[in-house]
Amino acid sequence: MPKDTRTTDNLMVTIGQHSDAGRKPSNQDFHGALVPDASALALKGVALAIADGISSSPVSGIASETAVKSLLTDYYCTSDAWTVKTAASRVISATNSWLHTQNRRARLEDMDHGQVCTLSALILKGQTAHIFHIGDSRIWRISGDSLEPLTTDHRVILSSAESYLGRALGVEAQVEIDYQSIPVGVGDTFVLTTDGVHDHIEPSAITRGIRDATTLDQAAKDVVQTALSNGSEDNLTIQIVRVDRLPDADGFNAVADAEKLPIPAFPNAGTVIDGLRILRQIHSNSRSHIYLASAPDGTKVALKIPSVDQRGNPDYLRHFLMEEWIARRVSSAHVLKPGPAPDARTGLYILTEYVEGQTLRQWMTDHPKPTLDEVRDIVDQVIKGLRAFHRREMLHQDLRPENIMIDVDGTVKIIDFGSMRVAGVQETVPGAGDDAILGTLQYTAPEYFSGDVTSWRSDLFSLGVIVYEMLTGRLPYGTQVSKVRRRADLRRLTYRQARDETHPVPDWIDATLKRALHPDPLRRHDALSEFATALHIPEASAVVGRHTPLVDRDPVRFWKTVAAVLAVLVVFLIAQLAG
Repeated sequence: MPKDTRTTDNLMVTIGQHSDAGRKPSNQDFHGALVPDASALALKGVALAIADGISSSPVSGIASETAVKSLLTDYYCTSDAWTVKTAASRVISATNSWLHTQNRRARLEDMDHGQVCTLSALILKGQTAHIFHIGDSRIWRISGDSLEPLTTDHRVILSSAESYLGRALGVEAQVEIDYQSIPVGVGDTFVLTTDGVHDHIEPSAITRGIRDATTLDQAAKDVVQTALSNGSEDNLTIQIVRVDRLPDADGFNAVADAEKLPIPAFPNAGTVIDGLRILRQIHSNSRSHIYLASAPDGTKVALKIPSVDQRGNPDYLRHFLMEEWIARRVSSAHVLKPGPAPDARTGLYILTEYVEGQTLRQWMTDHPKPTLDEVRDIVDQVIKGLRAFHRREMLHQDLRPENIMIDVDGTVKIIDFGSMRVAGVQETVPGAGDDAILGTLQYTAPEYFSGDVTSWRSDLFSLGVIVYEMLTGRLPYGTQVSKVRRRADLRRLTYRQARDETHPVPDWIDATLKRALHPDPLRRHDALSEFATALHIPEASAVVGRHTPLVDRDPVRFWKTVAAVLAVLVVFLIAQLAG
């Protein structure tokens, strides 16, 4: 790229780069950098990549170009909700698979003649540098007058004169990618090099060249020329990137402008907002107000306005605006869809589809003793919706009967995304909301209270509570989960058997619920599909017809009985001593 300085509202970097065939007839190195515009910069960051083809192959330059171009193109096409690690790793793995397939189709007996290359990539997002590495290209960071290596060469040394590349793109069907993330500060300078450069110049000479040059492009050219003068006989490529300014730790461009819009006055029936005609109010509480509205094309939509009391709460407004952002990035019949976006907004509100039906809470009230088939049907649909979130590295975090809708056709939809955790956005706004428990306490997994790592298994716990409540009308741990403050408190949680005299829940269903609701996330089911299957077919570990101890069926009655027996024993012993 010819330009040297790239600027945006939040992030400023300066990039210099140079590549030369050197003494070889062709250049099989390839490099590239991309600084996107607008919100993509906040959600995806700045990407640089460098690849080096192997000298024994006449087509490895094609592999180098493919690897770099694929990363810089496809990475920015991945879900905004994914973390950098997930997005870039999947793109690199897909590229490796494609290169390997091309080599197999060519029926190569020796991969040294195929489309094989190294790849090192640096992605700067938020206040973090993400490093991906395969092969013997290198990524460094300037530290004082020298270079701090951030990658390790994947080269196997046989002798002082003989070595080979131990890991590269295109060699095997699967490739292992070295990954690490490190914090970034203003002024940090990173350097990416191929072995034609770093094998023939001291790291201190590189730092001097960068320090003394007038521009980073000039520094890159000077370093390459020095390596050539020192006897390099390989292709030579170097990239340099300096961080001139970092985004704010609490900034998120996708919603920042929307937060500045005024909160509309609460409308009456017939009021028109940006072409949307208000029909009636659907719901209202201290945090938001929801109205049924008609779009210009006649489509019915739900228009949600935040409460005026929340105007000074930036965390609430961020989560509020994220609801529509999330809805526009998830496609599932079992997830609430976004409404048609107006050309321009004059106020702060979000639009979603209008679901004509009832909440699961109302359905549970109407069906106090549902059949297992009715419960299974609802759970299977909820799981499909949760999978759509989890595939995009999103956690709902507030799954409860009030946030599940059942429409007039029986389709179940997950609604209300105001508490969701989006991994990709979390990287942009690190620490935002980490200390807050956003979900409803009765349905929140214990790891949120103990401070342990949360995951998709946390949503599984919430779903397990819902299923338990549908079958029994009560909660598996009562209010005890919300009293957890540390990991040791988890041992005090006692699961209450779902099966009792009033609720003839099959033992194997009870065993399935107990596993899904285990205080230790790692002892829950290993997949949502496993939980769904276990509700249809008994797990091998569930013994049908087993006797359930009283301490499990009714722990209160068990301990009262124990206390009564001990009291009788004490009276008997006293009588014996007195006699």
